Amino acid sequence: MRIQETLNELLVELFHNIMDIEEKTLITQEFKDLTNNDMHVIEAIGTGRPKNMSTIAKELSVTVGTLTISVNNLVKKGYVLRERGTTDRRVVYISLSPKGKKANEHHARFHQEMIEAIIKELDEEQKKLLADTMTKLNHFFIDKKSKEIRK
Repeated sequence: MRIQETLNELLVELFHNIMDIEEKTLITQEFKDLTNNDMHVIEAIGTGRPKNMSTIAKELSVTVGTLTISVNNLVKKGYVLRERGTTDRRVVYISLSPKGKKANEHHARFHQEMIEAIIKELDEEQKKLLADTMTKLNHFFIDKKSKEIRK
């Protein structure tokens, strides 16, 4: 089998496995009311300073309208807090509630376990090569996304 075919098969299988296993691992009894998409919205909101909807939507590559639907559901479920700006009441700031922060920590632990499993048997040179390769792959996707936006 050619290396291109092998890489293609691996990337497709890897993408599907990450999505499937992430969902099964993240949606535990405690977080059974969340979807994989909800977890990624929670991750984008993060635990830092509250963010406005436009910032979060841009990070997720979705419209503000699409994000609003997700945020409304997460507010109802108690994971997200919404507050109006003090200087401009039209601006809505989004942050995580304590329950949302707990879900975000759960998600972060999954990612940390994944990374540790990947690099545990690699030497420093292999880790650097893997990081360089993943960076190139990421740049490919960023480039594709920016070309799609320009269409």
